[in-house]
Amino acid sequence: MTQTTSSSSSIFSRSDWQKGYESLRAEQSYWIDNIEGEIPSGLEGTLFRNGPGLFDINGEQYGHPFDGDGMVCAIAFREGKAKFTNQYVKTPEFLAEQRAGKILYRGVFGTQKAGGWLSNIFDLRNKNVANTNVVYQGGKLLALWEAARPYALNPENLDTLGLESFDGKLDAGKVFTAHPRRDDRTGDLWAFGVQPGPKSKIAIYQVNESGELFTESEVQVSGFCFLHDFAYTPNYRIFMQNPVSFKPLPFILGLATAGGCIELKPNTPSQFLIIDRQGNLQTLDTDPCFVFHHCNAYEQGDEIIVDSVCYPDYPKLEANTDFREIDFDKVIAGQLWRFTISLKLGKVSRELILERSCEFPVVHPRCVGQPYRYAYIGAIAKESGNAPLQAIAKVDMQTGKQEFHSFAPRGFISEPIFVPCDPSPDSAEDHGWVLTLVFDAAHNRSDLVILDAQNIAGKPLAVLHLKHHVPYGLHGSFTREVF
Repeated sequence: MTQTTSSSSSIFSRSDWQKGYESLRAEQSYWIDNIEGEIPSGLEGTLFRNGPGLFDINGEQYGHPFDGDGMVCAIAFREGKAKFTNQYVKTPEFLAEQRAGKILYRGVFGTQKAGGWLSNIFDLRNKNVANTNVVYQGGKLLALWEAARPYALNPENLDTLGLESFDGKLDAGKVFTAHPRRDDRTGDLWAFGVQPGPKSKIAIYQVNESGELFTESEVQVSGFCFLHDFAYTPNYRIFMQNPVSFKPLPFILGLATAGGCIELKPNTPSQFLIIDRQGNLQTLDTDPCFVFHHCNAYEQGDEIIVDSVCYPDYPKLEANTDFREIDFDKVIAGQLWRFTISLKLGKVSRELILERSCEFPVVHPRCVGQPYRYAYIGAIAKESGNAPLQAIAKVDMQTGKQEFHSFAPRGFISEPIFVPCDPSPDSAEDHGWVLTLVFDAAHNRSDLVILDAQNIAGKPLAVLHLKHHVPYGLHGSFTREVF
């Protein structure tokens, strides 16, 4: 394994990092006129990003950043120019809290209403924060949160249109994942929804290029399912059943949030749930671990290769703690692992790919579900331990070579997005650009940084300075449509 990196210190300031968790209340739209370098001439389309933008209501703090209201950003590129737009997803819950000027809803991860357990007992409502991802498919721009239906937005100006039911095919009680996968060969978007319980039900959805939804299969699984993401291949949909238990009584009695009632079962194997196109389920055990995000998967003869970011434990936030004050030396590190699944032998083996703490892996769009060579992933800037994500890593899955572009000490990155320079199928897999939002603590603003994927450690091709910061986001997507 070889490593190259751009030169920068890996020491960060906690006060710098904390600035990225300040709420952004303003909604605006403007041309970005402060640019270092040049926007590549072939970069045409719209980058959409989603993430929590509000972390408090009139100073009353949410208990976890994932409970913050979803704010969608769009950066549109055309003829070497770029325009920024942001809007909050105007859910009924968001509007009600804005009118009331206080927290009215419990959050899944760490937020309780003021007043202790008496104010929270028997309140089992979920607040649809619509804050995890945003995708454009079949003329529809969808803000996604995995425990409810999507919200449809106007892609031209990000106005909220309302809950999306896909012409009634996604009923009021059903949910739609925040982690769909697009098959670049067919144009179909594949997704899932989970109805958890003592026996959980997984529904597999297909959304075609026209925006129509079809249910491919519904599979019942033993035990409580906590599934945030899945891996896709043409013939299989692959889930990691994390070995967790959900004890709902503290949640029902108002003593804890739903997320606080989830615990990892000690010394219990994780399970791969492998569902074929006909809805047949095969379950295979692997070493205990916890997975939020899969990088990619592909079929290789009788085997399936799955690359995932694995944690040795469930990294939940303890109750009555401030997420801004976490001790990074005690934060569980995620690492990139490769799983080789033999369906014929019923066995799973694994090997470590990237030891450095990392998250938010992406690949070339045409490689989703297919053999691939390069992965791009957010990483810490130092080689060991843990810290905020401050670097972009490029990992060569064939040679093991690892390259890094660091923004330390004062830059903090978001999920990288790979955009091909040339969409033709015979172009080089790394012939493209890596786009990432970087919070620049020195200037208290965010930058959209464009890197050459073939020279990831080199100087950025362009740095677009926004007029403000964008709070740390979660996921996003790029479309060739210019809005």
